[in-house]
Amino acid sequence: MSRLWSRFGIRALAVVLLLVGVVGGYYLGQDREVQQQGISAQLAANADQQEMELIKERHRQNMIATAQQREAERVAREKALAAAKAEAERAQKAEEAASRKKREEAEKNTATKPYTGPIPASCNEFSGNRKTGCALMIGAGFKIDQFPCLNKLWDKESGWNHKARNSSSGAYGIAQALPPTKMSSVADDWQTNPATQIKWGLGYIKGRYKTPCGAWSHSQSVGWY
Repeated sequence: MSRLWSRFGIRALAVVLLLVGVVGGYYLGQDREVQQQGISAQLAANADQQEMELIKERHRQNMIATAQQREAERVAREKALAAAKAEAERAQKAEEAASRKKREEAEKNTATKPYTGPIPASCNEFSGNRKTGCALMIGAGFKIDQFPCLNKLWDKESGWNHKARNSSSGAYGIAQALPPTKMSSVADDWQTNPATQIKWGLGYIKGRYKTPCGAWSHSQSVGWY
């Protein structure tokens, strides 16, 4: 009987051990599966973290590139504005220089040429173009007693202004030549040289009226000479 129980006990013990092994293996398998799942989850989490870091890095790089591009565009705009400003200043200076040169040339061409010839003592009581007219009249062979007539005649015509222009007829100068280009027979500077105008006027008077008083008398009669 004791042998029977001994055999039964051994078998029971074996069954128990087998069950323990099966149960242990089951739980060991579960543990391994849980561990595997944990590892997979950790790997997935690590991958997500790396992807997130990569996205952040790309965003940071994009921000840097955008900032650099904006800075380059700003610098380019400033350079373009500076170049445009410099060009505008250069153009303005060139225009001012050209305008100044043109004005100087115009002033040179229109500047009154002074009379440098001899002045008789009998003409010293006059001044300006009248003094020049008196000297040239005497030089043309007229006596000093003719100058009061010449003075009145050209006072009436132009006030002895060598730049006087009649807006209606176009007559010009001290003697009011018409057309004005007639005076070029004396010299080309007839627009700016009172002496040239006076010489032409005296020649015109001498040819048509003999004397300044003759021209003045005609002007008083008909209003012109």
